[in-house]
Amino acid sequence: MDMQQQIAVLTLGVFDLERSTKFYQDGFGWTPVFENDEIAFYQMNGFVFGTWLKGALEEDTKARELPPAGAMSLAHNVPEEGEVRAVMETLVAAGATLLREADAPPQGGVRGYVADPDGHIWEIAWNPAWPINEEGHVVLGV
Repeated sequence: MDMQQQIAVLTLGVFDLERSTKFYQDGFGWTPVFENDEIAFYQMNGFVFGTWLKGALEEDTKARELPPAGAMSLAHNVPEEGEVRAVMETLVAAGATLLREADAPPQGGVRGYVADPDGHIWEIAWNPAWPINEEGHVVLGV
């Protein structure tokens, strides 16, 4: 069986859903397409992003305890080099913690890191070798 290369839903465990929803709305400008007392879902370009109260996520998965945030990172790529610092400033103003100022990595481009209010790490990046197409998807190897 060949399995399609795709992610349908990516869900982060959060401690305070109201704080998290406010951060993603004020920081990234994202609006939930569904929310209740435990979870918020955002329609993304090709998948759904969710934030779910950590305890409810642990209960649903039957995990004794989910690993701490920060054991992975997510990335938000921007189409223009100058947008990296501006997006990071907006996220910090919305409640993110600055982890690494934007700078130029050895492989090129510009990147910096912030953590959302629950400690989930976000790389904000511009990479000239990874263009963003009209649908808003990062495309490798073009």
